[in-house]
Amino acid sequence: MLAPLPAGPLDIVGDIHGEHDALCALLAALGYDEAGRHPQGRRLVFVGDLCDRGPDSPGVVRRVRELVRAGRAHAVLGNHELNLLRGERKQGSDWFWNEGAHRDERFRPYATLGGEAERAEVLAFFEELPLGLERDDLRVAHAAWHAPSVARLKALSNGDGLGALFERLDDEAGALLLGEGWRAAARAEKAPWRHHLGDPTAPVPMLEAVAHCDEARQHLNPLRVLTLGLERRAEAPFFHNGQWRFTERVRWWQDYAEDTPVVVGHFWRHFPPLQRAHLGRGGPDLFSDVPHHAWLGPRGKVFCVDYAVGGRWLERRGEVPAGYTRLAALRWPERTLVLEDGSTLATTAFDSSPCAEAAQ
Repeated sequence: MLAPLPAGPLDIVGDIHGEHDALCALLAALGYDEAGRHPQGRRLVFVGDLCDRGPDSPGVVRRVRELVRAGRAHAVLGNHELNLLRGERKQGSDWFWNEGAHRDERFRPYATLGGEAERAEVLAFFEELPLGLERDDLRVAHAAWHAPSVARLKALSNGDGLGALFERLDDEAGALLLGEGWRAAARAEKAPWRHHLGDPTAPVPMLEAVAHCDEARQHLNPLRVLTLGLERRAEAPFFHNGQWRFTERVRWWQDYAEDTPVVVGHFWRHFPPLQRAHLGRGGPDLFSDVPHHAWLGPRGKVFCVDYAVGGRWLERRGEVPAGYTRLAALRWPERTLVLEDGSTLATTAFDSSPCAEAAQ
């Protein structure tokens, strides 16, 4: 479930979310030809969330699959790919299920798969993807690199596939919460609000047992941690992605003390002046006090390369200004950002460790 990163210079591409045109433009800006070859021998790495919401998820998955199987790229599994392996219907995933889901009307027009054979091929590719990539000078995961979760993953067997492993780990967490009485308490809390949890106008209070269960299930499943990050009880309930939530994402990089840098996606970073509220994202902005091109954490060891291209459908609908969602790649070891329009940007605040400061 963890695999080695290739040697040499890398271009680490953020979440794509079905934006095939943006992917093609970015690869051209990075200097790759149609076959994924680079004149300087660089290699592509994709941080996951290839699909959902955008106009051509099949095209993105097909392109990345061809590059990975040709040995010219590597990719890690994102939470959107994992949802499909689990058989979950989520917002923006009707391209895969092709069921005419009402919730996905907002994303139209979008390309869909042709049938069961294509779905099976997509799932087979997703099963091949690791949850993390690493080498001595760099690590890549979709959402978090959490040492206890990584250690647990290394000790687990994946013989039945990632979807089945996820469900087994979730069942184990659920059994623990059941034995401690938390699941019964959460059911009782939810009962009066069950029909209001999808209503953003409902006065839903903080449901403490629900928050405890949600936090525990997140932390007890290492597949959740690497693809979704860490969570904690929210200060107050908030509406996000069509439902009330009682836990919020954690800036896990504030506690990352290891020497090896980590690159992730997932967290919907944005260039100013775009704000999370413009994109319909609830909860705190994890980057509210950090420049959009800065490395993260007290040691400057973590970088998020997701610049909210998953919200580009809102640009097409005229709900946010055009040009504010971006698809970007982080060049390593140069630590520069390349955007789909060909512009480049130096990153800042990398490696504030005592050894690095002494060397300066």
